[in-house]
Amino acid sequence: MRKIIYLVFLIFINVTTIIGQKLYKINIADVPNKKVINGHLDLGGINPNGDSISVNSYFINYNDQPFIPVIGEFHYSRYPAQYWEESIKKMKAGGINVIATYVFWNIHERKEGIFDWTGNLNLRHFAELCEKNNIFLIVRMGPFCHGEMRNGGLPDWLYGRTFEVRSNDKEYLTYVERLYGEIGQQCKGLLFKDGGPIVGVQLENEFQHSAAPWEITYTGAPKEYTVADINTGVTHEQISETDGHNPYAEMGKDHMSKLKDIAIKSGMDVPLYTATGWGNAAIVEKGCIPVTAGYAYPFWAPPSPSPFYLFKDIHKFPDYMPVSYDPELYPSIPAEIGPGIQVKYSRRPVVDPASVLPLMVRIIGSGSNGIGYYMYHGGSTPVFDGKFYNEEVNGISKINYDFQAPIGQFGQIRPHHKSLKTLHMFLNEYSEKLAPMKTILPKGNSAIKPENTSTLRYAVRSQGNEGFLFMINFQDDVDINDISDVSVAVETGNETIRFPHSGTFDLKKSASVILPFNLTLGETEIKSATVQPLTTLHADEGDCYVFFSVDGINPELLLNGAPELTEVKGANIQKNGKHTLVQGNNKEVFSFIHGTDQFLIIPREMALNTSIVDNHLIISDGLILNDGNQISLITQSTTSSIHIYPAINETPRVSLASVEGTKPLFEGSSSFDIQFEEKGSPIKVEKVAERKYSVVTTGDLEQLNDVFIEVDYIGDRGMAFIDGLLVTDHFYHEKKWEIGMKSFIPEMIGKEMVLIFHPLHSDQEALIDFTKKPEFTNGECLEIRSIDVVNEYKTFISF
Repeated sequence: MRKIIYLVFLIFINVTTIIGQKLYKINIADVPNKKVINGHLDLGGINPNGDSISVNSYFINYNDQPFIPVIGEFHYSRYPAQYWEESIKKMKAGGINVIATYVFWNIHERKEGIFDWTGNLNLRHFAELCEKNNIFLIVRMGPFCHGEMRNGGLPDWLYGRTFEVRSNDKEYLTYVERLYGEIGQQCKGLLFKDGGPIVGVQLENEFQHSAAPWEITYTGAPKEYTVADINTGVTHEQISETDGHNPYAEMGKDHMSKLKDIAIKSGMDVPLYTATGWGNAAIVEKGCIPVTAGYAYPFWAPPSPSPFYLFKDIHKFPDYMPVSYDPELYPSIPAEIGPGIQVKYSRRPVVDPASVLPLMVRIIGSGSNGIGYYMYHGGSTPVFDGKFYNEEVNGISKINYDFQAPIGQFGQIRPHHKSLKTLHMFLNEYSEKLAPMKTILPKGNSAIKPENTSTLRYAVRSQGNEGFLFMINFQDDVDINDISDVSVAVETGNETIRFPHSGTFDLKKSASVILPFNLTLGETEIKSATVQPLTTLHADEGDCYVFFSVDGINPELLLNGAPELTEVKGANIQKNGKHTLVQGNNKEVFSFIHGTDQFLIIPREMALNTSIVDNHLIISDGLILNDGNQISLITQSTTSSIHIYPAINETPRVSLASVEGTKPLFEGSSSFDIQFEEKGSPIKVEKVAERKYSVVTTGDLEQLNDVFIEVDYIGDRGMAFIDGLLVTDHFYHEKKWEIGMKSFIPEMIGKEMVLIFHPLHSDQEALIDFTKKPEFTNGECLEIRSIDVVNEYKTFISF
């Protein structure tokens, strides 16, 4: 009897375990490789060095090898020119390989016939700095740009004309020819065909899809938009889905083709032309790449769970469908994925930095072969002759264009700069393998709704039996939890590949991961791995393949056969003749060597702080920038550290700080502590009235890189003035107001900056976006919790 009871107990325990676990399956067998069409697009080019760019229906080639562009939007006119180069380096440090920038017509030709390309408007200098720092540039030429700019970038003086803007009117096109001619002169000699960095041009923006309100209006009057009358019926204020009906589609195509012809005639002859293709917008048919978009936290729609965290075949079914073109004739490359969002007076959505990486992993896993962020780097919209150029009539702040971007309004680094870098490093290293791979979705994928957060969201990209498993666990505007005790089986037809090899894993809240299978690196065949590829260090004696482990997933690499592994550190090895299993701890570093192939697996937290310089990993809690024959470290702490792998023999040389060797972070690395002499801040803040504070400078930055004022407050808005003139502003949206002072200090000599705060009211529409409702007294709330002054240090390091 006892034996029977014990047997029943064992069966119960086993059944409970099975029920508690969830095995997901995806079959990639008999799915044909992606059909790629070549030679049908009027795109591509070659430079004097013989480097070439070409485009097929699925991806871009650079020198006949698949290339995945990682594009970051940065508006030169919204940032001080003296700091452009540092910001370009910050973007490169984040893994950006292409910068996109708008040319706002209205600030360059403020007075008709007089163009200004000086100072912060010096497009040519900006392009030269991109060339110096070996990063490609896409010039978004307009004439209409939007970008939350006054009139969408169109000059005020265009309004009072007999012709219609954004039309085929000959007089309007004459103005466009003049604008494009000016841009062509600024870019002369800097195009890809000249050996320069400018590889692309965007023509117009959302033509026959959206427009901006004219700033020439009256209080209470309906908004009037920058659009020709013929297109009013198909035009929206912001990005949206449409019904796909456009009776003037042929006119739209004709207009876009005319713009391309004018651009080429003006000297802007480049390999890549793009046009915003979402929401049925017009494009240059087979003469451009129709780029895509995705904003999970829009300020133009009520908060609701978006579909942008659900895997799909994005090459066949772009976001914001229907579109005006056959998507499968063009590669899927986003231009405007929102890693942040601008806030406006009536709507103040907050983008969780943890939401951005899952969004991008979903987009790549769905079949996109490029990334484009809007904005990647925030800024400040310039003021000319007392006129504000942000889109005030639409409620945009007068100067602030921070956008909650990975790099903020004053160059500050945000958490998603680090997390996105892990994806960018992977794309840079594995683009040749990944780009041709098709997307395969599991059965039942289309039934998953945004509100369903308990089901694992995953997809595979593969070619033949080789591929990557993509998984995410995030959804905006709903509660999410860990997805626990699951496993995934990929059926290739010849075998079933299981993640993990045995047992289960947990996909933590907000996590995302990309796992390889049947991946051959050097002489090593990885059947599967529960660690994500990061990068490769190349050396004559053999390459070092770097992966990182993820919390909740036990790290392992299943190798084909029984390879002889040497110099195993921190790992457990199991062999069964057919496979070799290498297992480690996801909180610790482990490594091994197979022949000339070296493998290094680091924890995710370490990967977030990793950069590559001269085939070395540089791991630091500060920001590392590559400055040619040296690196620089930027930090807000007086004590920082750097770890270098492979180890170096000598202590690095540093400036403006001291350095001392310390215990290596892990075996094979070198570690050093960097100590800055603590400096007194050149900024003093004093309260002078209930809602006003005075900021004065006691000197220059000296050896500091910057000084930030950090205001922790609850209210409606803050405004900063120097000599009575507004220099920046801030709409409260549950985040601190940060002001970088290095661009202001020179003009504050003998003057003061005045901070003025305004209370939040209990009946404001913006409260819909707040996660925690403020406490109101008599319908108002204004609380200045603290104002801190924080120094930022910088040192140059040579090794």
